Amino acid sequence: MPSQPGVYQFLNKENKIIYIGKAKNLKKRVASYFRSSISSRKTKNLVKNISEIKHVVVNSESDALLLENSLIKKYQPKYNILLRDDKTYPWIVIKNEDFPRVLTTRRVEKDGSEYFGPFTNYKTVRTIMDIFSNLYNLRTCSYDLSKENIDNKKYKVCLEFHIGNCLGGCEGKQSEEDYLIYISNIRDFLKGKLSSSINYFKKEMNEASNKLNFEKAQKAKEKIELLNNYQSKSTVVDSKLKSVDVFSIISDNTHAYVNYLQVAYGRVIRFHNVEIKKKLDESDKELLLISIVNLREKFNSKNKTIITNIDFENVLDIKFIVPKAGDNRKILDLSLRNATQFKIEKLKQVQIVDPERHLLRILDQMKTDLRLNKNPVHIECFDNSNIQGSNPVASCVVFKNAKPSKKDYRLFNIKTVLGPDDYASMEEVVYRRYKRMTKEGDNLPSLIVIDGGKGQLSSSVKALKKLGLEKKIAVLGIAKRLEEIFYPNDPIPLYLNKKSETLKVIQKMRNEAHRFAINFHRNKRSKKAMVSSFDEIPGVGEKTKILLLKKFKSFKNLTKISEEKLSEEVGKARAKKIKEFLKSKS
Repeated sequence: MPSQPGVYQFLNKENKIIYIGKAKNLKKRVASYFRSSISSRKTKNLVKNISEIKHVVVNSESDALLLENSLIKKYQPKYNILLRDDKTYPWIVIKNEDFPRVLTTRRVEKDGSEYFGPFTNYKTVRTIMDIFSNLYNLRTCSYDLSKENIDNKKYKVCLEFHIGNCLGGCEGKQSEEDYLIYISNIRDFLKGKLSSSINYFKKEMNEASNKLNFEKAQKAKEKIELLNNYQSKSTVVDSKLKSVDVFSIISDNTHAYVNYLQVAYGRVIRFHNVEIKKKLDESDKELLLISIVNLREKFNSKNKTIITNIDFENVLDIKFIVPKAGDNRKILDLSLRNATQFKIEKLKQVQIVDPERHLLRILDQMKTDLRLNKNPVHIECFDNSNIQGSNPVASCVVFKNAKPSKKDYRLFNIKTVLGPDDYASMEEVVYRRYKRMTKEGDNLPSLIVIDGGKGQLSSSVKALKKLGLEKKIAVLGIAKRLEEIFYPNDPIPLYLNKKSETLKVIQKMRNEAHRFAINFHRNKRSKKAMVSSFDEIPGVGEKTKILLLKKFKSFKNLTKISEEKLSEEVGKARAKKIKEFLKSKS
């Protein structure tokens, strides 16, 4: 295998191409697939199916990229990203004819006409065509307006002429030179340059005003206002920003979302969103480069500058910019917002249409964010609750597939800890929970979440070590103040994005464990508050308690009564038991 730029092909036993890739160095890139350090399941599966390797050497990495793109489209390999799009988009065409018509179409033909587009939104096309009809007197007929036919007076003006929509080029009432000025302005308009049309109508307005033709001047002024209004609505950055393409990408573990904006003279003249399903754990850089090549080809972009959120070497003779500030940054932020919104809309659809994929995506994301070895299908979260050490309790809530499993929730009374010691309480609860689970042969969780900081986390790890489970179960702590994620033996906490789905799941678990523990603690306190000192006396039932309360009014008065007098009310044997109890209490 040569150490040169080129394209490689992986074939299976049936001699079918299953993957096509490009490389700056063919030898190094192909060799990387066969290293023992590869952890990706998808890549391992690809390598397992390779029976033969072919390659083509090219002059540069840019050539390799273009060749790769064309070969992927031709062979559509199983493991390659395919940016398929079954939609037919509308175009605006300036026909190749005398007195050219301006039409909309969904078919691009090699007839010498000029095609502008495609436009991803037909509403935009209708808006532009309405502007053209308001600005220019364009013909709509299909006559062959050759000079010969006009000179021979083959055609007569129609209703469109009489209502003022056409200037009658078919009868020679408008010269083709004047008509072509309209077409030139329209051509500039479709390229994003509105200044030609604005200057044309300004000149027309001034000439009409000088001739005291104020009605014509007013019409020209209204056309200028129409153009200025359209320009102000569509301009997003400084008009000094000439023709550029803007690409941005955001991704999760399974899919990537690309936004494309085409900008001309500060205006967005085209936009498009693409969702890409990852096949071999491709990086954002790889996916974006594929998207750039395909989308520029689809939308016939020749711009020499690309603004993007990922740094590229200058390939394809294109200048790549990753802006930090200014107008370039402003337009990139717009693209990123569109990509984010596109992702949100897609995920909402997936949640409804394909809940299994939605779940798998969340679990994969949690695995990545929390640096776990496997998806956290089964998670348990612990929390303590007490008031200055009184009535100490703890809770354990269980989430399975990122959802609460309430039948598996557990509550604990703290048995071995005296006073307000959260660390010791957490150690006791974790130890009791997993000692029982191992004894009964229950499935252990993938992840344990501790509501608290380093102290509670260390106590939990200590309990797991006693049981020999510290290497079998992942454990982390979450501190409330800054939502810090702590790991055992790691002094530096992990900070997750406040909007991340992973953090939201953990917060939901933490809040649920807190709620569960607090409710249990309150109920325990309430029950204790309802307990009378009379309830502690052995051999005294409900009826006797009521009798003593009616006769002696309080427990304090009862302690002052002699055994003889007490026996008159409850009998000698019971009176003796009561007095013995009272002596033990004093």
